[in-house]
Amino acid sequence: MNLRRRRSLAFPLALATLLALTSACNKTTSTRAEAQSQSKPTGERKPAPDFTLQDANGNSLKLSDLRGKVVVLNFWATWCGPCALEIPWFIEFEQQYKSKGLEIVGISMDEDGWKAIKPYVAAKKVNYRVVLGNDAVGTLYGGVDSLPTTFIIDRQGRLAFPPHVGLPGKNEYLNEIQTLLDEKQHADSRAFIPGDLLFGSAAAAHR
Repeated sequence: MNLRRRRSLAFPLALATLLALTSACNKTTSTRAEAQSQSKPTGERKPAPDFTLQDANGNSLKLSDLRGKVVVLNFWATWCGPCALEIPWFIEFEQQYKSKGLEIVGISMDEDGWKAIKPYVAAKKVNYRVVLGNDAVGTLYGGVDSLPTTFIIDRQGRLAFPPHVGLPGKNEYLNEIQTLLDEKQHADSRAFIPGDLLFGSAAAAHR
């Protein structure tokens, strides 16, 4: 993965990046209709690779256990400027839509682990599940070389939209979430499949 190299470049570019992305966020024109048109037809959606990761308390989170909910799966890091911009959005989404079936999951790719993550999420007052990621999980999702990278997963555990690499507009996230929350729920125990069956033995080799 190239995250170490990207981290070394993050601080010199942080101010310019934040200013540019803030401007972009204010100009978003994403609508609910656009989100619906961009969502993959249900028959063409691929299952999200399953995984198990641990949170700060050592509790395991298995993605397939969240079937029946709309999941926002966000790969991020404490040193990532654009990640800091979208975290308040996720906090707001969690507060507003959790009761309707939304689950936000933050996968931190911090090399310093919980030493860096714990004080950061406490300062940000993060109200959703945060787990510590690794290269193996990144490989399951096609290789996560840029942060943030975010996947929107439907109630049946399928990847419903193209991944967001970088920072989209807040309304783009919101419209995609609302589109999936409105979809009728259909039970499908085969929604989640092991990542190595979906992406091949390369993923298994990183475990």
